[in-house]
Amino acid sequence: MTVRESFEAMPGRFRSERAQGLRAVIQYDITGAEGGTYHVVIADGQCVLHEGPAAAPDLTLTMAADDWIAMVTGKLSGQIAFMSGKLRHRGDMSLLMRLPGMFGI
Repeated sequence: MTVRESFEAMPGRFRSERAQGLRAVIQYDITGAEGGTYHVVIADGQCVLHEGPAAAPDLTLTMAADDWIAMVTGKLSGQIAFMSGKLRHRGDMSLLMRLPGMFGI
């Protein structure tokens, strides 16, 4: 799986029942050779993926491409990634805590 493939799969993994009433923009800055910047807009029970940076994200996550792939494939726990500094965030911490449930990670 590539970084691009992992992001293209996100709308299909989205669990709208876990995002009731949520309106948020989440940006992902994935570093390294296979990296890129993506953002998702969550509103009205929908998750729409966009390539590139968001104008004003509520939450920005930064992670190395290898670590991102390990996390989305279940080889690296999101909690371990966060606690070890492999996953860095800027913005809404409560939104960060909701992500695993919304995307099944």
